Amino acid sequence: MIRINENYQKLQASYLFADIARRVREFQAQNPGREIIRLGIGDVTRALPPACIAAMHQAVDELASETTFRGYGPEQGYDFLREAIAEHDFRARGAEIAADEVFVSDGAKCDTGNIQEIFAADARVAVPDPVYPVYVDTNVMAGRTGTASDGRYPGLTYLECNAANGYVPRLPDQPVDLIYLCFPNNPTGATASRAQLQAWVDYARAHRALILFDAAYEAFIRDPALPHSIYEIPGAREVAIEFRSYSKTAGFTGVRCAYTVVPKSCLAWDAEGKAVELHALWNRRHTTKFNGVSYPVQRAAAAVYSPAGQIQVRELIDGYLKNAAYIREALGGLGFQCTGGDDSPYIWVNTGRDSWEFFDLLLQRAGVVCTPGAGFGRCGQGHVRISAFNSFDNVRTAMDRISAALK
Repeated sequence: MIRINENYQKLQASYLFADIARRVREFQAQNPGREIIRLGIGDVTRALPPACIAAMHQAVDELASETTFRGYGPEQGYDFLREAIAEHDFRARGAEIAADEVFVSDGAKCDTGNIQEIFAADARVAVPDPVYPVYVDTNVMAGRTGTASDGRYPGLTYLECNAANGYVPRLPDQPVDLIYLCFPNNPTGATASRAQLQAWVDYARAHRALILFDAAYEAFIRDPALPHSIYEIPGAREVAIEFRSYSKTAGFTGVRCAYTVVPKSCLAWDAEGKAVELHALWNRRHTTKFNGVSYPVQRAAAAVYSPAGQIQVRELIDGYLKNAAYIREALGGLGFQCTGGDDSPYIWVNTGRDSWEFFDLLLQRAGVVCTPGAGFGRCGQGHVRISAFNSFDNVRTAMDRISAALK
């Protein structure tokens, strides 16, 4: 008799965004013809940068000729992209990252979910609350937790984030091995200062812990005082793995390209206490289970670092940040306390009522889709996340509708 992995049955009834989609479908079925403005899921709406499109077209043309055709590429990514990443995203900011420490993939969601495979089943895991659901669900699937009770899984250490601590979690008061951090944060839009990240790096070094640092939204940082990478923090190379994505940076949500950085000096330990390089473990996992990102997509990603690409990408992000600033100002004018929206495309709104109730109110009265904060954890209750990924005209219309609906 073939048996299932019963850890999957511990997962909550439905994935957050699937539940949102279901409610929206039901609303549309009951209200045919009603226009919906979607400010919920963080999916981009603007076209790809022209530099990326041109590079992709050229790469496709190369595949049309036997003299320039390419088959399987290196699983870790082509050298032209890995070197561009190391130079522009890290060394230019004073972070010493080598090209061969970069692993190109098809998504940061995949990498943040898969990274847990290289760690022991009894690893003690700390997650922020509110939390990007993938951090939690993949560890549940791996068997590191008990069955959820009151919205939390025994076996995980929850790092509470709230207005009192600026949505930057405090250091844990119990031993942990793996620490998930995300800045600029999804869902709260909060950012972390150098001093705050230094405290986490110091903690990890002192306790032989490892930070899994999700920096998928770093391109939205405009404050020059804020770090874009954890490797800008002294000592981080030994205790941190960083995840990046082109999904929001260059609009690659449908193209799929990201990367993970695993420094060779980053260590963990086996059962006998012997130090092991995590770079080698991730390389083995990556090459065993992944055949690499397609050549045209990697050429498009490399074009992000061209002079034209840099201008075009910044213009894209500036457009979304303009939306975010407008949303935050409009909601603030309605009396809501908000976080994010300046160095982040997300606005975290304290609604003063149940998250799903507020979601339904906006959907029913305004035809606007947001994301209920309760779906991100216990500390998200009473909040919603509003995304700036839409056109400015739609954002302005949505805010007008919300203002009318709440009067």
